[in-house]
Amino acid sequence: MSFKNKVVLITGGSAGIGATTAVSFAKEGANIAIVGRNEARLKDVCQKCDKYGVKTLAIKADMSNDAEVKAIVPKSIEKFGKLDVLVNNAAVYENATLGSPDLLQIYDQVMTVNLRGVIHLTSLAAPHLVKTKGNVINMSSVLGRSCLQSPAFMIYGASKAALDLFTKGAALELGASGVRVNTVVPGPVSTDMLLGIDKEKSNDDYKPMTLLNRVSEPEEVADIIKFLASDKAKGVTGGYYTIDNGVLLKF
Repeated sequence: MSFKNKVVLITGGSAGIGATTAVSFAKEGANIAIVGRNEARLKDVCQKCDKYGVKTLAIKADMSNDAEVKAIVPKSIEKFGKLDVLVNNAAVYENATLGSPDLLQIYDQVMTVNLRGVIHLTSLAAPHLVKTKGNVINMSSVLGRSCLQSPAFMIYGASKAALDLFTKGAALELGASGVRVNTVVPGPVSTDMLLGIDKEKSNDDYKPMTLLNRVSEPEEVADIIKFLASDKAKGVTGGYYTIDNGVLLKF
C-alpha cells in the first residue's frame, strides 16, 4: 500500500511501536511528524525515515503538558500544509494497586498521558483530518479488557478501557465528515515498555501467557496500523483490531 504525499503524525514516536511505525510509513512514501520527549531518539528516527526520501519533522513535546500538546498540530501544518493520519501512540505505564501509597499520583499521571492527551490532540487535529478525509488510530492494550490476573495493571488498564470507548465516540462524531477512527489492541510486544513492566523479566518470560507462545514484534503492529490508515480499510471505523497472540483467549 502507498502513502505517497500523505502526512502522518505519530505520538510516542521516538521508540518502540511508534518509531517502527514511523519508519514503516516512510517506506510507503509518507511524510512523517513524530512526537516524543527524547530529542536524540527523535532525531535518530527522523534520520531513518529520511533514507526513504520523505520529509520529516521532530516535535519535542510532553503529552501531559497542555501548552506543548497545543503546539503539535500547528507545527505539523506549518511544515506540511495538511494532516492525513493521526496515530495516538504515546503512553506511560506504572504498576499500582489500591494499597499503593502513591495510587492517586500514578492515576493522574497515567490518565493525563494515556487518555487526556489523546482526547486533547485528537480534538485539535480533527478539523484538519476533516479536510483530508483522514483517519485516527488509537493504540490501546489487552489490559483494557483484562487485568490478566494482576491487580497491578488496573490503572493502566483503566486508561486503555476508557480510550477504547473514546474511539467509539470519536468515530460516531467524525464519521459524518468522512473521518475514520479505530483502535489497535496489542498484547505483549517486544519493546522497552514491555521490559519496563517487570525489570526482572525478558521477552521470553511473556510467551507462556499467550496462546501462540510468542511475543509480537513492533513491525507486526505497524502493519495493522498501516492497514487501518489505508484505503483498504475505507469501510472500517469504530473498530478494535487485536494483535495479542491469543492472550485474551486465555484470560
